[in-house]
Amino acid sequence: MNFAAVARSWLPVLPLLGLAGVTYWLDQQTQQELARPDNSKRHAPDAVMENFSAVKMDQQGLPRFIIHAKKMQHYPDDDSTELDAPRLTTLSADLPPIHIASRRGLVSSKGDEVFLHDNVSVVREASGEREQMTLLTEYLHATPDRDLANTDRAVTITDAHTTTHAIGMEMDNKARTIKLLAQVRSDHAPVRK
Repeated sequence: MNFAAVARSWLPVLPLLGLAGVTYWLDQQTQQELARPDNSKRHAPDAVMENFSAVKMDQQGLPRFIIHAKKMQHYPDDDSTELDAPRLTTLSADLPPIHIASRRGLVSSKGDEVFLHDNVSVVREASGEREQMTLLTEYLHATPDRDLANTDRAVTITDAHTTTHAIGMEMDNKARTIKLLAQVRSDHAPVRK
């Protein structure tokens, strides 16, 4: 049998071998694509800042809110911002400053809500006839633009003469009210003269 005869007998098989090779190559390419992680679904920061600080001004150009954090991380997948050791100060011309601090926080995608977690403290400075007040809890949801804050967790509120414990709280700084929601008990120390 000569070479030409062998080549003629394999001629019909060559397109099939070519097709099998192309199919194998396409399969390998598809498998590689499937194995690659989809980074658009990952919750990874696209911006990180150390010793972050920002000031929001009111309509008269005066500071309204000041926020500091040891670290700020922005996540593009849900447009959220995580804060390490955040401190938020709310300022108003006719109300005493309020200072809020916690171990960690989360700012909503619109920036209008702050969720504070772990060792949350709220300190309202003394002014006029009002004494300094301190509120401690493990979680606080704050809406700074509306001067509102609330929690469904245990709270302890202290001033110079009173310590109050409760479960759940709603605070409206504009109305100057604090509503305690459940299991309220209070200890009052008389004023010494």
